[in-house]
Amino acid sequence: MKLHEYQSKALFAEHGVPIPRGAVASSASEAIVVAQDLGIRVVVKAQVLVGGRGKAGGVRLADTPKEAGELAARILAMKIKNLPVRKVLVDEAVEPITEIYLGVTNDRSANRPVLIASAEGGVDIEDVAHTDPEKIVRISIHPLLGLQEFQARYLASAIELPRDYWRDFIRISRGLFEAYVDSDATLAEINPLVITKNDRLMALDGKVVLDDNALFLHPDLAEMRDIDEEVPAERDARKYGLSYVKLQGTIGCMVNGAGLAMASMDVIKLMGGEPANFLDIGGGASAEKVTAGLRIILTDPNVKVVLINVFGGITLADEVARGILPAIADEKPKVPLVVRLVGTNEEEGQRLLAKAKMITVSTLEEAAQLSVDLAKKGNVE
Repeated sequence: MKLHEYQSKALFAEHGVPIPRGAVASSASEAIVVAQDLGIRVVVKAQVLVGGRGKAGGVRLADTPKEAGELAARILAMKIKNLPVRKVLVDEAVEPITEIYLGVTNDRSANRPVLIASAEGGVDIEDVAHTDPEKIVRISIHPLLGLQEFQARYLASAIELPRDYWRDFIRISRGLFEAYVDSDATLAEINPLVITKNDRLMALDGKVVLDDNALFLHPDLAEMRDIDEEVPAERDARKYGLSYVKLQGTIGCMVNGAGLAMASMDVIKLMGGEPANFLDIGGGASAEKVTAGLRIILTDPNVKVVLINVFGGITLADEVARGILPAIADEKPKVPLVVRLVGTNEEEGQRLLAKAKMITVSTLEEAAQLSVDLAKKGNVE
């Protein structure tokens, strides 16, 4: 789950990271009030969870409150990469002398967090990572010891930050790392962290990506979710406690268990097909969950075949069958469904599916090969 800039910077500020004065606005009149309260030149920034908002005209400078209102109205009427702008952040305009990148993320290969810094901060940091990787400095952080002062000092030296700013840089690095840990984030970054004309280090922009698996620990952060950024099917899946990820293939997959789901997708690819989604109904799934999962898959116009692969252990095969049947009755799918249903209560599940004249097979290989063949034929019977 991603946080907006204004949410990310507010989180950073709670941990002592200096940010510009400002507030979020949902209308032109609110933007005028914020600009009047600040009493200085402001920057009006679209709050959307995509990159490239500046190049799209979503970041504009305003010299007066009236101009801030006019710009806010214009930006709030925009769509940036098909996402509507519902809020703008009105911040004091800060003229940077130097732009730095500072971020914390997970280093899966080292099994620990990594603090990353670069003297080449700003909108083109991704290009720097590709063209001049030596300008990106990384340091691993022990998960129990946390970020040590000498590590932040090393980064400050490595990016050739003037020594006068080292103390503030260490404090900001610690604050960023604390925000990352306390929110169970997978990424927390400041880009850019700037040196201002009055010799201050300040976070002009912020980005936080939270671990969805830890959101139950942070109901306050979970409430900040922007549903505009989500695929509707993924939003519906979350409502029913389903793990769903939209992919680009043509074979819809509904499977119980993440490992079996991944294996099913691998076998589909081995047979020459492409999965349209990852959907795990989980262990002990109810008929209601199965019905919801199948309906979600059937809403995808790219799906030409649905492969249902359930190995019943905790999940009961007959319960799965009872979930499949109402979805078929209500949705009347125009694509074939291939079902492999084995395990606990398999006989009863198979009996229920036979009544509905479903295509059933006994092995995953058979199911995957048949699904790929049907998808290639474009069968819509």
